[in-house]
Amino acid sequence: MVILAAAGAVRAVMEGRSLNEALGEVSPSIRPATQAVAFHTMRQLGWASAVGSGLVLRSPGPHFDALLNVALSLLKVPAPEQEGAQVMPGAPVYAAHTVVNQAVTAAAGQRNLAAYKGLLNACLRRYLRERDAIDAKVADLIEARWNHPRWWVEQLQQAYPDQWETILTAANVPPPMTLRVNVRRATPDQVREAFAKVGIAAEPVGDVGLMLAEPKPVSQLPGFLEGWWSVQDASAQRAATLLGVREGERVLDACAAPGGKTAHLLESADIELMALDFDAVRLARVADNLKRLGLRSEKVSLVTADAANLDAWWDGRPFDAVLADVPCTASGIVRRHPDIRWLRRAPDIARTAALQTRIVDALWKTVAPGGRLLYVTCSVFPEEGERQAEAFARRHEDAVRQDAPGQLLPVAVSGSAQGEQDGFFYALFAKQR
Repeated sequence: MVILAAAGAVRAVMEGRSLNEALGEVSPSIRPATQAVAFHTMRQLGWASAVGSGLVLRSPGPHFDALLNVALSLLKVPAPEQEGAQVMPGAPVYAAHTVVNQAVTAAAGQRNLAAYKGLLNACLRRYLRERDAIDAKVADLIEARWNHPRWWVEQLQQAYPDQWETILTAANVPPPMTLRVNVRRATPDQVREAFAKVGIAAEPVGDVGLMLAEPKPVSQLPGFLEGWWSVQDASAQRAATLLGVREGERVLDACAAPGGKTAHLLESADIELMALDFDAVRLARVADNLKRLGLRSEKVSLVTADAANLDAWWDGRPFDAVLADVPCTASGIVRRHPDIRWLRRAPDIARTAALQTRIVDALWKTVAPGGRLLYVTCSVFPEEGERQAEAFARRHEDAVRQDAPGQLLPVAVSGSAQGEQDGFFYALFAKQR
């Protein structure tokens, strides 16, 4: 049953596991529907937890809480027949009686929940009876209003006093599906025409991107197996353009997995490239992606190692260009991975910033005089972005900052590819000769 499976995934997140990992354990037959419900719940979890805690004075435990949160998040979505209903794109829509019946039935069938099916039924029916009053009671609670941890909201309020509301709002809107066309095998116009022939609308975005009017499984889109395109957000597509690789250059993609930017670099010019990552399993995905795109060659090497430990992987030959897409809190892509906000803790910002410093300082040693390093994170926290870039420039007198967009904030533009993007940070440095 989808609601029960989604509750299991939500519980896993609250125990510290990633949502993708938990969904990987769900039966393939119900995984797409379970993912839709679980993602929706993650985007409503602050509100659902606040409402649930007001309905249950003493919780029976995490299994009950997870099922209650899933059911409440679904009840918050207005039924299509409800007057004035406005349903967020991508939100799963269930009739209220269906949600209540399925949730109670799910509880009845579980040994650790069966004794509480009456309590669950009472909570859900009370919410339906007193919806307006209950919603008003939690409306001013920060986590309920913004569906992010309080510390996260406060960080954004401090960093972006004029934009924090827009950032949080965008984070709760399901993202569009954006593709990057592999120009070695097709053109954006060719791919768009192929989509149009099977009734799939797509709008150009950036230099080689397409944004679909409606997300689709990759298996339903022409050209995936042929390597015509890859899934990649518009913000992430800017990395290869900003690094500006040229024919014949020796290039390093540090922290490369899962390989979207690696592939884009190879699509952009005929280069010698090393793709580096500490995770061998994720690096194998890079190999698979490059094979599908027709980009594997003797000029491409995949190396498993810690980027900061030069002795483990660097032969002393300098690189003309280095892409440093370093680990971060991923706070800029929570609309795609809504569990991130609930998995992170405030101290993670300082921890990842320290790791980033260690990595970029090591990588700078590998850049040839006259070469360049592009520092990238998918974060919106300044400690991982502008403050990191400024500190790097202070530590390295031979680093000259070049033109780059700096902080890109997440933007959700309904029905348009223009301006639609995830949150990223870009800083480009050239090494003096």
